[in-house]
Amino acid sequence: MKPESIGRILGVGVRIAGRMASERVAGAANPSPPPGPTAATAAQSRATGKVAGQATRGVARGVGGFLRPFRRVGGIIWLEVMGVFFLLPVVVFAPTVWKTRMSWEHGPDHRTFVVAAAVALVFLYLGITSFLRARRR
Repeated sequence: MKPESIGRILGVGVRIAGRMASERVAGAANPSPPPGPTAATAAQSRATGKVAGQATRGVARGVGGFLRPFRRVGGIIWLEVMGVFFLLPVVVFAPTVWKTRMSWEHGPDHRTFVVAAAVALVFLYLGITSFLRARRR
């Protein structure tokens, strides 16, 4: 998104919010109408709701346009942090795999070796692919 359009979107949102605030201040200075539903009150409520909805959409678009570049960077950082957390179990289970490597086929620690190797391989795969996905972004 171009910087000009981000500023334009934010400007529109600020103008609409300012208009709404001035209408509310002007409405507070006027005496309140008598209680009870009337056709004019219902129409005014719909109009106010419509203006508020447009203002909300304008502000949301402006904030969304402003945050769009940070979303990409935040996604990359998230993938890298998750890659580090996925590699931690590899560091924990790698010594167990190394110690029980001699009984990988039929030794007394066969089950320990298989479980530790499977956990280490799964988390190694997840960690590496997380860093690769971050690099592609």
